[in-house]
Amino acid sequence: RHADLGMARDRGLLVVGVAAAGRGHGLEVGPGEAVRIFTGAVPPSSVNAIAMQEEATQIGDRLRIEGDIPLQANIRRAGEDIATGTRVLAAGARLEAVQLGLLASLGISDASARRRLKVAVLSAGDELIDPGSAQGPGAIYDANRPVLLALLRRMDIDATDLGIMPDVPTRIRATLEMAAATHDAIVTSAGVSVGDEDHLRGAIESLGSLDFWSVAIKPGKPFAFGHVGGVPFFGLPGNPVAMMITFLILARPGLLRLMGAAAPPPMRFPVEAGFTLKRRPGRREFLRCAVKEGPNNLVASRFGHGGSGILSSMGGSDGLVEIAEAVTEIALGSRLTFIPFSEFGL
Repeated sequence: RHADLGMARDRGLLVVGVAAAGRGHGLEVGPGEAVRIFTGAVPPSSVNAIAMQEEATQIGDRLRIEGDIPLQANIRRAGEDIATGTRVLAAGARLEAVQLGLLASLGISDASARRRLKVAVLSAGDELIDPGSAQGPGAIYDANRPVLLALLRRMDIDATDLGIMPDVPTRIRATLEMAAATHDAIVTSAGVSVGDEDHLRGAIESLGSLDFWSVAIKPGKPFAFGHVGGVPFFGLPGNPVAMMITFLILARPGLLRLMGAAAPPPMRFPVEAGFTLKRRPGRREFLRCAVKEGPNNLVASRFGHGGSGILSSMGGSDGLVEIAEAVTEIALGSRLTFIPFSEFGL
């Protein structure tokens, strides 16, 4: 499997091999001729294929090519990646590594972008204390704010930690007013349920509007959305798992929209149930599951303890299995829908 220059001429193939050195531009190569060219150079207009130097051997004034050289081999045409008039990036695209590379490949050094969204983050409840504080009787370390701050910053959001709000209506109202005056959105955890000390809900209603409260999902029923002085408010549940799931499923898409970014629904993948479950219908449920490869399909296994306060269940899982409202029973081996955490940027 080799061809000398005479065979190349017989096939009508013009090759570039290892004769005279040059950068290609302005050179003309006739039938049965070859010229050496450097990587990245503009090939002569008459050339219709390039052989790599490793495939060519010069013997006197003749050139031996190992193997077949297809037409257009090793030639890159202008516009073969992005043709004139092609939309390269749609509005709302995030400028990640590939997008920045595309702009650079077109010689574009500047692009219009939105400023970072400013989001205020706070927790509500007298029982909460910050990590590192001395823990007295009944005190609970606030894990929700560190989780929320990390999730928001992962979205390239400028997140402000406003700390823990005590169960004092006047303090809650003042904090919310300040947050709305200086931020694009407010995200809170706890304080929006129906307890006597859940003052956050009343403060929202007095300062703006509570557009809806309570959703038919599990975990995460006491999720609220409203506005404080025209600024969107996302009220997440106090239990850490419910807080995290409602953020990923409900609050995150809303914040992406506020950023001007696209917010497509997460991709869902079929998996096989590695567990059984009987449940009451009426709410869409998100089960924390780990996934491993089975004999025929990916198999989802539930985390051992599924309570909405078991934050370790999120760390021990690969994603969420989504159960529709009407489902009452899951049999071993049944087909399920799985959302990996990677779909949320985790």
